[in-house]
Amino acid sequence: MSIVKINVLTVPEEQREILEKRFASRAGTVESSDGFEWFELLRPIEGTDQYLVYTRWRDEAAFQAWMEGPMKAAHQGGGQGGAESGGEGGERPKPAASGSTVWSFEVVQQAAPKKD
Repeated sequence: MSIVKINVLTVPEEQREILEKRFASRAGTVESSDGFEWFELLRPIEGTDQYLVYTRWRDEAAFQAWMEGPMKAAHQGGGQGGAESGGEGGERPKPAASGSTVWSFEVVQQAAPKKD
């Protein structure tokens, strides 16, 4: 079954808009990766300053290939640009998040979304 990676980003209130704009500008960078299945950026509503970046992959190997290829290039200033690094060439802007942790899960059960 698939695996899920959740990147927990601590984002101060004044950096939220910047983070969201950076993710919006990265459209397509992960979606075109082999083994990619799903992406969601989750904004906190109350009680926390942590955003969740949810990605789902065919398997661990597909995730690792993305981490060592497109993701690594984006965060080093190459490729199409990383959401958190700003995605710009030249001098890199300050990260919007002040901390990051990655959680890993195996999908053991799932249900398809309800069709209207």
